Amino acid sequence: MERFLWVCLGSAVGGGARYLVSGWVVKALGSAFPYGTLAVNFLGSFLLAALMYAGLEAAAMPPALRLALTTGMMGGFTTYSTFSYETMRYVHDGAWGLASANVLITVVTCLGACLLGWAGAKWWLGA
Repeated sequence: MERFLWVCLGSAVGGGARYLVSGWVVKALGSAFPYGTLAVNFLGSFLLAALMYAGLEAAAMPPALRLALTTGMMGGFTTYSTFSYETMRYVHDGAWGLASANVLITVVTCLGACLLGWAGAKWWLGA
């Protein structure tokens, strides 16, 4: 239960950070392109990889802290970072087919799910 609470706390911090970072970037660069989302996804991917290296490869942090920072904070900040990390691990391991499949399947299915969600809500609400 303690680990769960740390993940919840990290998620709250990550979600708040996403709101702030995205807002700052949009204020600085404008909203003609989703710069805020791009900045959050880029930063989140960088931070998650660094945290995973520190936690797994270098054993520089305890597992509970790694969980709070990665699943919690980075998960609240952006789940795109997890997608990036998992794809990078496939590439690192030489599994280019799995990396490519992960990118293609994720992009196509998530875009499809987004379209279905939009259509379903439109149907449900009758708009």
